[in-house]
Amino acid sequence: MTQSVLKRAQAGISAWQIAFNNQDAAGCAAQYAEDAVMIAKPFGTFEGREAIQAFWQNIMDQGFNSVDYTNTKWEKDSENGCILTSDWTMNKAFGVVHKELWEIQEDGLSRLTYDEFEVLGER
Repeated sequence: MTQSVLKRAQAGISAWQIAFNNQDAAGCAAQYAEDAVMIAKPFGTFEGREAIQAFWQNIMDQGFNSVDYTNTKWEKDSENGCILTSDWTMNKAFGVVHKELWEIQEDGLSRLTYDEFEVLGER
């Protein structure tokens, strides 16, 4: 995996985390490709940036914030993409990222094209 691909993906996850912690659902959604698929267990599957933004807004409206990632691993997926797996915690929940696929888009930024995570419990 080239440093450029990894650095762009890391910039994407950093931007997503900052947006989430600032309660900015549109900022979170902007880190997803327009046709991204997000599987949020146990909530369901959300397709497209608009549906993904609505999901994150609903989570924020319920008072969830302060996301943090631990045990993060990156692996190469393709010439333009890499996969993140990680544990995560929030103020009111914790879980695991099974697979985030970050791929460089036409504008040169890396965005999520696939996101699968699971809530394992409440805090």
